[in-house]
Amino acid sequence: MDPIKISLIVAVAENGVIGRNGQLPWRLSSDLKTFRRLTMGKPMVMGRRTFESIGKPLDGRDNIVVTRDPNFDVSGVSVCGSVADALTLARVLALTRGTDEIMIVGGAAVYDLTLPLADRIYFTRVHATPDGDRAFASPDLEIWKEVSREALPKGDRDDHEATLIVFERAMPES
Repeated sequence: MDPIKISLIVAVAENGVIGRNGQLPWRLSSDLKTFRRLTMGKPMVMGRRTFESIGKPLDGRDNIVVTRDPNFDVSGVSVCGSVADALTLARVLALTRGTDEIMIVGGAAVYDLTLPLADRIYFTRVHATPDGDRAFASPDLEIWKEVSREALPKGDRDDHEATLIVFERAMPES
């Protein structure tokens, strides 16, 4: 078994929405702090549009962007042409950093390609039902088991309450 875990980290509204027009459809400072805590010191794999929505490389983490655009070049970012190449690079970087976890941070297409390979999902349930154009299904409880749950109360800089639920793979993909 690979000692490096692949973990998805995603914020999902009650209606499954994760994005709208290339952005998050909410403002959740408490979830961004949780995201920072969980990803710090780890390689992060994301699609180009997700990177562009963030707007810059995130400090203290290896930023790996998957894109088919051969001209995409941003200082502080490693560029890969496929998710498979990104995961290979992320494994090397994880070992170099001394961490046992690769973080998949979006978007929808990258989540779809990596979910069958994932060992863990950090699933923030946003207690709202915004309109959106990108979605993520709730984990299948025949494959995933909930291992922890943490309330993220609505603070001054949050549009909604949220709950961080951590799932681990209970059954291998068939």
